Amino acid sequence: MPAGELYTVAPVRGATKSDTAESRTKQKEYQLIQVKNTWCCVENGREIPTTWKEDQVIVSQAKIGEAVTESGVSWTVKTPIYFCYKVTETQNLLDPTNMTLLYGHLSDPQEVHVYQKKIQKRFIVMDMTVEKLYGSKVRKYFEANNVNYKLLSLQTTEETKSMELVLTILEEIHKFGIERRTEPVIAIGGGVCLDIVGLAASLYRRRTPYIRVPTTLLSYVDASVGAKNGVNFCNCKNKLGSYTPPAATYLDRSFIQTIPRRQISNGLGEILKMALMKHMGLFELLESHGKYLLDTKFQSRNGLVSHGDAALTATRLAIQTMLEELAPNLWEDDLERLVDYGHVISPELEMKVLPALMHGEAVNIDMAFMTYVSYESGLITAEDKRRTIQCMRILELPVWHKDCTLPLIKKALDERFKHSGGKLRLPLPTGLGIAEIFNNVKEETIKRAFERWTKECQESST
Repeated sequence: MPAGELYTVAPVRGATKSDTAESRTKQKEYQLIQVKNTWCCVENGREIPTTWKEDQVIVSQAKIGEAVTESGVSWTVKTPIYFCYKVTETQNLLDPTNMTLLYGHLSDPQEVHVYQKKIQKRFIVMDMTVEKLYGSKVRKYFEANNVNYKLLSLQTTEETKSMELVLTILEEIHKFGIERRTEPVIAIGGGVCLDIVGLAASLYRRRTPYIRVPTTLLSYVDASVGAKNGVNFCNCKNKLGSYTPPAATYLDRSFIQTIPRRQISNGLGEILKMALMKHMGLFELLESHGKYLLDTKFQSRNGLVSHGDAALTATRLAIQTMLEELAPNLWEDDLERLVDYGHVISPELEMKVLPALMHGEAVNIDMAFMTYVSYESGLITAEDKRRTIQCMRILELPVWHKDCTLPLIKKALDERFKHSGGKLRLPLPTGLGIAEIFNNVKEETIKRAFERWTKECQESST
């Protein structure tokens, strides 16, 4: 129904439809104004009463529409939803003299001053593996800053990513007790940990602020920078969730140095996604420096940041291009999203073979297949295809999997068609670093792509 068309009355004999609507429907729109803690409706176009002092008046961006018909009244509420969150690079986050973890989410210096006058209270959730590595440093940090804290260590994996774990977190938060707006929950871990804690925070008191501290490369460039959080349900990946961004995300690359090489490669899958979709320069950097990034685990030379730092450039470009796509569409009102590249078939594959494939690996297998779909559709050249697959191998990512069968692919595409408004909405590269959304990919093309993909990639992947 078009905006403003709240109610339609069938025309009476002898009258036009517009005449009838005008005579039988009365519409008004009101702005909302607060005076001494009370909100009032003032019809658009009318002056604010002179008895209301200017310094006591607050005008909201929300509006209320009213349509009066013979059947009754219909109200329409138009209200903007505003979120502001920070994604901040930092170093030595767990140094007790670094106040970022405690106050970095605050923008107003006066607000920081007020916070510092009282004992701070924080509830922290850490992945169990991360807690073994950094738990003592986290405890020392909060103790040195006289913070009343509770640290909950949990096993956060795709197998445990469930509402049961969310409820466990919520029960512990409830026991500990936090102030719903001034004491953010802190999540320290990989993407699964960040997703679970984000969902718990979005549910507790309907929305409690939380802070993300990613400790894997994948979560550093992907899970930590957007608004989504969620858990698996009915053997479906992230079937339950919400769009509630954190108050802040703090990016400290030093955490990445303790993760295994396979997890570095796993994160590179998401970085490559953004390169293939949006940034030729990032793709060329991965081509030329991929092995170096794997070998150095994204650590800067001698711990110093320089303008020629490949790790810094790669992560910044991945995050910038990701935010460019997410910020205008944070709640995914538009389902045609370039960032869905690699996420069409991979959820089905990942859940089927769990825990054999990591998320970025499943995403890359999806991207490898879709590279062949692009090639068979005439969107990219044979050289583009070769360079793409070669780059994936440089990054030590799988390009084929025996369980990614043609029936699984067709099932995943059918699901996407059903749940995307009767459209495929396939993000496909049209070159290196450029892409478009396509809805007209034919079944024969999918079959040809699968046959060529299997022929060219299977042998080298076994």
